[in-house]
Amino acid sequence: MELTIHATALPHTDPDASVAFYRDALGFEVRQDVGQGTMRWITVGPANQPDTSILLAPPATDPGITDDERRTISEMMAKGTYGWILLATPNLDEVFEKVQATDAEVIQEPTLQPYGMRDCAFRDPAGNQIRIQEIR
Repeated sequence: MELTIHATALPHTDPDASVAFYRDALGFEVRQDVGQGTMRWITVGPANQPDTSILLAPPATDPGITDDERRTISEMMAKGTYGWILLATPNLDEVFEKVQATDAEVIQEPTLQPYGMRDCAFRDPAGNQIRIQEIR
């Protein structure tokens, strides 16, 4: 069996702010931007990985989600505990400095973790945690 990771999804609450963060702070290209207003589905990804994307989508739009579930999702997003993604780079300090210069919310500066991985973390405009590991 052959499988690849095509896309993963993260919620957004402000599509323009999310595009600016993923494009300007992380350097991703915007591949698709469909819909209008806050009901936009935006696909972004690294230029050197055209087959792997992040879908930035309006939260809780599934018609099967109850009003209580929508409230829970909104509360979790406000706390920054709903969505997250793990990225990797060979030069963590360079990436950290570039992202920090965009006034992104820093959760953790580059740190050597007890399990041996060096990483840092930011929040995107919707509160999603963006962790970046250094790969050597």
